[in-house]
Amino acid sequence: MTESSASPVSLPNDVEEFLEHLEKERDLSPNTLIAYRRDLAALCAWLGQSRGVEGWQWDTLTRQDLRGWLAHQQRAGLAKRSLARGLSTVRSFYRWMHRDERVEVNPARAVGSPRLPRTLPAYLDKAQAETLMTHAATRAQSLRFTDVRNAAMIELFYSSGLRLSELRGIDLPDIDLLSLQVKVRGKGRKERIVPVGEHAQRSIRNYLSVRDNLIAHLGGARGGKVDRHALFLSERGRRLSARAVHHAMTGLLSAVDEGADLSTHSLRHSFATHLVDAGADLRAVQELLGHASISTTQIYTHTSVDRLKKVYRQAHPRA
Repeated sequence: MTESSASPVSLPNDVEEFLEHLEKERDLSPNTLIAYRRDLAALCAWLGQSRGVEGWQWDTLTRQDLRGWLAHQQRAGLAKRSLARGLSTVRSFYRWMHRDERVEVNPARAVGSPRLPRTLPAYLDKAQAETLMTHAATRAQSLRFTDVRNAAMIELFYSSGLRLSELRGIDLPDIDLLSLQVKVRGKGRKERIVPVGEHAQRSIRNYLSVRDNLIAHLGGARGGKVDRHALFLSERGRRLSARAVHHAMTGLLSAVDEGADLSTHSLRHSFATHLVDAGADLRAVQELLGHASISTTQIYTHTSVDRLKKVYRQAHPRA
């Protein structure tokens, strides 16, 4: 049973109540809820196959059972990161049941999480970033709605280090171009205020002008169907989808280096890397990125060290 094939499984009432708790009381994002449901469905499917549908109860499972499930998932080809996420889901589920006095112990606490490799994210160097922004600005001179919008988006991604979901979710009242700041909603719907650079400000002002023209053009034909609240719109006047944002950004990124494995998230990595390289305080970078833990931000110190090693090898006579 693979991860993808687990979703049709009928879930026990305890699981459905847990997912409802996450949605209504913890206000988790739809994508996070889908991941939780998929992980717990995979566990239930495996337990049903190995023990029979009626052959197990949550309060009788042991850490050996959960290790067996992880081993099964690994044999099915799941990556370590997916295994770690699945175990984290089960731990959260058991913590909720323990607090609700549905189980006496949490067997998932005793199961070690797979060790994840510390991979360095793909990012642009400063010269590539400048080339990219120049390319986007040149295309925006066409005054085509999509070109002007895409230039504003890529400037804001790089200027403020936003996640794709954060940029897509920005509403018009969230951005203050006078104070050069924007309010975004990160993981767990946590809000934070991040600065907006002057280059991004100019691009966004240009975009707002063509956005107003688009709304005026569509308003008479479509009336209430035009989304006047969302900042970034499609040509049909609706909030831009995550897929459309990704497609627009990767189209611009391909002009920098088609073989560099760059993605929309590379703009966020570039933002953080360039700040750390310039000596920015790691705690400040953590706050700007909206990371819950400083350990997540520390990966950017590795990119900085790699850069220093490269300079050392090139410059030191006995390197």
